[in-house]
Amino acid sequence: MVYHGQVQDGVVILDGGVRLPDGTPVTVETVQAAASHDDADDRVYRLGEFAAPTGVPDLAVNIDHYLYGHPKADDAG
Repeated sequence: MVYHGQVQDGVVILDGGVRLPDGTPVTVETVQAAASHDDADDRVYRLGEFAAPTGVPDLAVNIDHYLYGHPKADDAG
């Protein structure tokens, strides 16, 4: 059975006034509160900060050439 509650003054207080008999073996697992989502902290929105110059002027056009050896877009005709 799963019971929910919170800790008050170092004692687990179960919701709904549930009382378990003394000596009842239990497992306590903490539940993390849902973090508020802030776009400023999301790495995806900050991806541009991690960009570095490559010195390859046609990298965006010919990414498949540089990664997989496909013909360059200029050579593909």
